[in-house]
Formats: sequence, structure tokens, C-alpha cells
Amino acid sequence: MRIHPDPLRLRPIPADRQFDRAAAAVPGAWRTLPGTLPQAASWAEPNDTAVRLDDGRVLLAGGEDGRRTALFASMVYDVPTGVGTPIAGRMQTPRRLHTVTKLRDGKVLVTGGVTGAAATPARGINSVELFDPAVGGGAWRPVASMNEPRFSHSATLLTDGSVLVAGGCSARSADTDRALRSAEIYNPATNTWTTVKPMTDIRFGHNAIALTGGKVLVIGGVITIGRGQYAALGYCEIFTPGATPDKGTWAPTASLRTPRKGHQATVLKDGSVLVTGGDVITRSYSSIIDPYSLKSCERFRLDANGVGTWTADADMPWGVSQHRAVALPNSGKVLVIGGTDSGVFDVGYSDTILYTPGAAGAAGTWTIAANMAVGRWAMAAVGLPDDQVFVAGGISRSGAAAPVFGESALTSTAEVYTP
Repeated sequence: MRIHPDPLRLRPIPADRQFDRAAAAVPGAWRTLPGTLPQAASWAEPNDTAVRLDDGRVLLAGGEDGRRTALFASMVYDVPTGVGTPIAGRMQTPRRLHTVTKLRDGKVLVTGGVTGAAATPARGINSVELFDPAVGGGAWRPVASMNEPRFSHSATLLTDGSVLVAGGCSARSADTDRALRSAEIYNPATNTWTTVKPMTDIRFGHNAIALTGGKVLVIGGVITIGRGQYAALGYCEIFTPGATPDKGTWAPTASLRTPRKGHQATVLKDGSVLVTGGDVITRSYSSIIDPYSLKSCERFRLDANGVGTWTADADMPWGVSQHRAVALPNSGKVLVIGGTDSGVFDVGYSDTILYTPGAAGAAGTWTIAANMAVGRWAMAAVGLPDDQVFVAGGISRSGAAAPVFGESALTSTAEVYTP
């Protein structure tokens, strides 16, 4: 069914997007935590902007407000008590569309992003800072800057403790931006950045997954195709670290069966990678492309010879973009949380669904889980012990559904899922 995606029209839901929720099982439960964030915030792609510290607390850093202004705010959240405490020494630079990566020593590296009020084109920054939870309850300090400004890039912890930063976007001119293919590695021991071989293609808003054996799989994302025009990528590639940072190599691997952006990628217990949802349309509306988010899923496997393959997996009950997917290590399942629909991006979903992998490489199954108290997308989500999951913030309403035109309604609430 094809529907012209006129943003001012109410879109009927195609038959294959409808689902009988009343007949579904509802495992698990969500508990709303008593405290709230000091400031409502959201975290768009990339979504690795919250981490669990070694002492069990969750660090939330930066993000954006309802007008897409970058935030200074950072806080640590004690999940058992539901208390979020602002960090006294705020980040050196307000930032959104940045990355947050926990290092081997428990410190946290924050790279790049966009600072200041929303503007077109967005301009990436190259500043980097480090959070040390052991200093006076937590403190930020600047460290060496990246070689290239970037936002919506990826940052992946490598097996040797260094961090691979790849791709992203930045301004091309006064009124256009460009996707990047450059990459660089940060060495925490020497506080230095080394430029490495560039990716084989430009991309931003992609996933970068550390595979068994130390390689990094880069999945999908976005490319610029003109002024204000973006398209999803199906192309994937793998980074293989070398003896020294500059000796690392990139090589193409199997492409996604469907190009996607706004999707999620999650490592399963067997080392394969599950990709869920996302969307494919360009920013311009098209009468020949389905405007709805994808419900399709795919699974990546790398064989002993280093050959990668993508296979179709079971569809989710409905399409979703800008959701979160968190692996549950005890059960081996994946919890897909909230999100929205790319047809309008107006309302955050409260739905959550559970993926159970199939045996011996077979397709998995989906089960509807308990609903969150608050619908949200572009939120923070972090796995906790005993397969619990913490979520906080996010966008509850935007676009035509927002109470103020041009300003998204954010939530400052936090919730915990227990299986």
C-alpha cells in the first residue's frame, strides 16, 4: 500500500502495520523512578550518550532541549534510589549528537558533536573531554582534540583500550553540510589522536559494533545527496585493527538487505548482530517510497573466513525508528524500547517488545512486553544487572503533536524495566 506522505494529512495505517495487541502476552514490568532529571533532554543519533559507571550509577551527558539547543548538563543517576545528581563541574562544552564511551579504567570519553543553538547547516566540533568519576563525585576536564570536527559519528572501544572514531558529518559551506569518511583513534595512555585509513564510503548516524575478535562492523547510516537532502545506506564495512593505529584497514562486507537510518544494532550471545527497524526515505517527501518506519529485521554473521552475511529475521509487530534496543545478557533476549514512526515523527511510543533468538541460526520470535509509563523516542537507555534496563528523558511529542509549534515536548522522567 502506497500513501502519498503529505505531512498535513492524517495517514491511515496499512493493514500490514496493524497488530492485535489485546491478544499478545505482556512479560516484564516498568517502574517509574521517584526522581526526575534536573533538565528534560533528548539524545538523537548516535545514541551511545549514556553509560553505566563501575560503581553502578548511570552517567547522562549533554543532549538537547526541545528547540535542539545543545546542553551543558551532565548528571549521575543512582537507579536504586531514583536520585539523579547534577555533576558540580559541568562539561567544558555544551554538545549534542556527540558520543560517550566508557574506557577500560572507568573514565568516560566524550567526543565531538554540535554546540550552541540549532542552526543550518549544523557545524561539528572537534573538542573532546574526559569524565573521571573518582574525582570529587565526578569531574570533567578537556583532553586532546580530534583531528577533524564531526557530529553523528561513531566511537567504539577497541580491545587494546583505544577508541575508534569514524565518519560523521560537518559543515561543507555556509549553507550545506557533508558526510565524512575519515577515521581516527584515541590513545588514552598518551592522550593522542592518530588519523587512520578512511572508511571506504562516507556516512553518519550509523552503528559501529565491536565484533568478537576485535574487528568493528559499521552498519548503514546516512549520506548527504544535496542541500537538505539525505538518504539511508545499506552499505556496510569492517575495520580490522593493525599492529599500530595507522596500520588498521577497512574493507567492504555484505550490505544490508534494506538501507536504513534511525535503526538499532545489537550484539547477541552467539556474536551475531541483530538490526531492527529504522527508515529509508530521504528528507524530501516522495510519492513512491513508503513513509512509514520499517518493521523488518536482519541478522549479521561473520564466518571463520571473515565473510559476512545478512539474513532476514522475524519482523517486529510494527515499524519503528529512533527506538532503543538493549541486549539482556542473562536471557540472551533483546528489548526494543519506544521509538516513533518516520511518517511524521510526532509521538513517542510507550510500547516495548522482546526478541528471542532462534536456535541454530533460525529466525527469532517477538513478544509484546509491558508498556512504559511515558511514550518516548531519542531517549537514553542502559542495561543494568539481572537483565534490567534503565531509560530516561527523550521526546514524547513533536511536530503537529507538540504543545508549542517548532518545539518538541521532552520528558524528564526515568523508568526501569524488570523481566
